[in-house]
Amino acid sequence: MTSDDSDRQIAFDDRVEASLEALPPAEQRMARFFVSQKQAVLLGSAAEIAALAGASDATVVRTARSLGFDSLSALRQMLLADLTGTASPGRRLASTLQETGSDSASALRHVVGLHENALEALKRPEMEAAFAGAIDILAAARRRHIFGIGPSGAMAEYAALQFNRIGLPSSALSVPGVALADRLLWLESGDAVLMLAYAPLYREVEIVLDQAGLHEVPVVLISDNLGPLVSDKIAATLPAPRGKADHLATHGGTMVLIEAMIIALAAKAGETAFDSLDRLSSLRGAIDKAWVKRGTRKKQSPLT
Repeated sequence: MTSDDSDRQIAFDDRVEASLEALPPAEQRMARFFVSQKQAVLLGSAAEIAALAGASDATVVRTARSLGFDSLSALRQMLLADLTGTASPGRRLASTLQETGSDSASALRHVVGLHENALEALKRPEMEAAFAGAIDILAAARRRHIFGIGPSGAMAEYAALQFNRIGLPSSALSVPGVALADRLLWLESGDAVLMLAYAPLYREVEIVLDQAGLHEVPVVLISDNLGPLVSDKIAATLPAPRGKADHLATHGGTMVLIEAMIIALAAKAGETAFDSLDRLSSLRGAIDKAWVKRGTRKKQSPLT
C-alpha cells in the first residue's frame, strides 16, 4: 500500500499490534475490537462501544490510553483519518476480493453477512429513538429535500419519489457541481433536508449545509462516518453501516432506513397519504385504464 491513507491505517493497526502483548487480557480484547470495528468505535460513545464489545466503558478509555492516546477522542481522530481516506474504487475492490476470493458463493455469504450486521445495528434502541426524532423533523416540514450524489443520488431520487407519492412534497438534490445550484433555489425556511453523505467532507455537502443553516432548515443525516465532521450543523444523525472500512461500500442498510421512513411518514400523514395515492391511481388510469381497477385504500401499498 502506497497511499497516505493506507499508511495511516497500517500505522494504527501496527500500533495496536506492537502494544498488544503488554496489555492485560481485557485490554487486549478491546484493542482488537478497535482494529476490527473502526466505524463502531468512531461513532459510539464509550458506553456504546463497551456494550458492543462486552466490556466496561472504563476498559474502553483505559485501553485507548494504554495504546498511547491521550483520550478516546484522540484515538477516534486517527480512526477518522482511516475512514475518510481517498482510496480508489479499485483499491477498495481489491481489499474486498482479498477477503471474499473469487468464489461466487463466498461473495454472497460475505455481502449477506454485512447486511445482517447492518440490520442488527438498525434495531438498537438508540437507533430507534434517533429514527423517531428524524421522522418528526421530516413529517413537520413544508417540503423535504433529499441530498445524495453518485449511488446515494439514486437513493435520493427514490426517496423523493416515494415521499411525493404519499402526499409529502419532496425533491432530490442529486446532481453534482454547479447544477446543484438550481435545485437549491427551492430550499426555504420551513423545509427539511435528508442528507445521504459520507466522508470526506466534499464541497456539495458543505454548500447544502451552509444553505440549510442560512434558512434555518433542519438536516437529518444518514451516514456511517460524516457525523463527527458536521455535528454542529445536523439536527439528527442516523448511522447506517456500509460494510468494512476500505472495502466496497454496501447500501442495504441505507435502503432499509429509507423504506422504513416511507412507512413511518405515511402513518403520520394519515388520510393525506391515501388521498395522494388515490390521485396517483387516477392519473395512472388516465394513461392506462387497467390501473383504475387496482385502487389504493385496501390493496395498494405506498411502495407499489
